[in-house]
Amino acid sequence: MLFGALRVPSDALAVTLALILSYKLRLANIDLVPSIQLLDPASTLPDFPYYLQSFVIQSVILFLVIALVLRLYAFYVTGSAWNEIGRSIVAAIVWLACVMGWYFLVRHQLFYSRILLLHSFFFVTVFVILGRALLTIVYRFFLTMGYGVRSVISYGSKGLTESALRTLQDDVRYYFVGHVRSLGQLRVLHAKSPLDLVLQTDPHPTSADTEELIQECRSQQITYAFLPPVLADVPQQLSVERLGLLPMIRHSPTPLDGWGRVMKRAFDIIASAILLFLLCPLLLLLALAVLVEGGLPIFYISKRVGDQGRRAISVLKFRSMVPHADVRKAEMAALNHRSDGPLFKIKDDPRITRLGRFLRRWSLDELPQLFNVFVGHMA
Repeated sequence: MLFGALRVPSDALAVTLALILSYKLRLANIDLVPSIQLLDPASTLPDFPYYLQSFVIQSVILFLVIALVLRLYAFYVTGSAWNEIGRSIVAAIVWLACVMGWYFLVRHQLFYSRILLLHSFFFVTVFVILGRALLTIVYRFFLTMGYGVRSVISYGSKGLTESALRTLQDDVRYYFVGHVRSLGQLRVLHAKSPLDLVLQTDPHPTSADTEELIQECRSQQITYAFLPPVLADVPQQLSVERLGLLPMIRHSPTPLDGWGRVMKRAFDIIASAILLFLLCPLLLLLALAVLVEGGLPIFYISKRVGDQGRRAISVLKFRSMVPHADVRKAEMAALNHRSDGPLFKIKDDPRITRLGRFLRRWSLDELPQLFNVFVGHMA
């Protein structure tokens, strides 16, 4: 908690130093973008005391409020360092937009200096990130010395999932005591060494055992938490949202949701277009071979269920059987090797052409499905 709280004065100091340094650079006519060069004398800069009073103090408060809204002052940081850096950059961008909006839209005047404002944004971003990085290094040092490590125990009829166990064992912020299955074992371990966190692996809201465990944690001042009792094997598809004031765990049927879906579709379009361009000579050669051997049609169109079962799609393949092979399917039903479902498969199917056997052996008959990928029928 101490290092979480120290982020506030660290950010305040970083923003203050950034704004003062930017002022001094402009006063000395030094520009850092794109290179060091002399500028015209700054004729619109206020006196330094007035600059501190009218801009620096308000800017520091504004940045702290923005960082608070972006959840940059959580006592316990569970996200990655890159996530914190990204939010710090966003905070600096929002701060810059607020400053520009205040001067242009409210005060109806230009800022003291555009170069000063540009330097301020650059140094605020860099100093805030460096300050937080320094705090993280000091925090990690204390953790390796054993200070601030949280003692964690798991509780329930079943143990932790492999990913959760590996995280607790590898993360220096935690010391995993072990797994217990009864309150008696928990009390014994807590009496030997105070516990900081109890993770229940199989909570049930109507279970007397769960209610007793929660009451025990409350009375002993131990933090209680629980892991999702279902779908724990796909944590990448779980996200925490709020339903009003209540936290809600949402499971996405696929990780390709939101921007993930956009990025995947963009990749499909680009990759399929490149492959179609590179394989165009081969596709034309195979199409000509199918045409010469058996005439039209060149492609076999198979109807399949599309995305989320909403519509049927036409899947393209190079024709590997004689024309109108489906007509002969009924008379060959007795030779079907698959009686456990709707699939129809015959060993050494006489309907397959010589070219078709070659295409199937090397899966070349599937190449036209790149068109399906390009138009969005497949991925």
